[in-house]
Amino acid sequence: MDKQLLIDNIRKVPDYPVKGIMFFDVTTLFKNRHCLAEIVDEICDIYRDKGITKVAGVESRGFVVGAAVAAKLGVGFVPVRKPGKLPAETVFESYSKEYGVDTIEMHTDAIEPGDVVLVHDDILATGGTASAAVRLVKKFQPKAVYANFIIDIIDIPRSCPISPDVEVTSLLQLGEK
Repeated sequence: MDKQLLIDNIRKVPDYPVKGIMFFDVTTLFKNRHCLAEIVDEICDIYRDKGITKVAGVESRGFVVGAAVAAKLGVGFVPVRKPGKLPAETVFESYSKEYGVDTIEMHTDAIEPGDVVLVHDDILATGGTASAAVRLVKKFQPKAVYANFIIDIIDIPRSCPISPDVEVTSLLQLGEK
């Protein structure tokens, strides 16, 4: 994987969405076909032999790569969405973020107990969204859960660590400073 290609194509936006936050904008990676291919290929290489049956992509940037990874692995994709966005019955999980409280939902029939689920999102920072997504997926009692991120922001304290029984990987480990 060409890590420098990816790093060179990430847009940093200071003070977004609130003052004091350095936002790593991965949409600049998605618009570059070489970067997008590198990301999808690398994630598929990591998880190809893990028995993944579903990829759960976290709204909204997690949809882009999560769906592509699911298609390439030949498995199903399930969206993890903000409240009120899914049309059928849902199960939810609330969590704290570095700048507020939020909730995520999945359809009640999204995952089966025998599934092996890869939770994918763009960024791992405090762990709030990621740990909530893992807890939400675990409500379905899957056989195993993995978590993957494009970027792990390593100098932000994890106020909400991901469950220790979940293997966590990231393609890039970057500092906010």
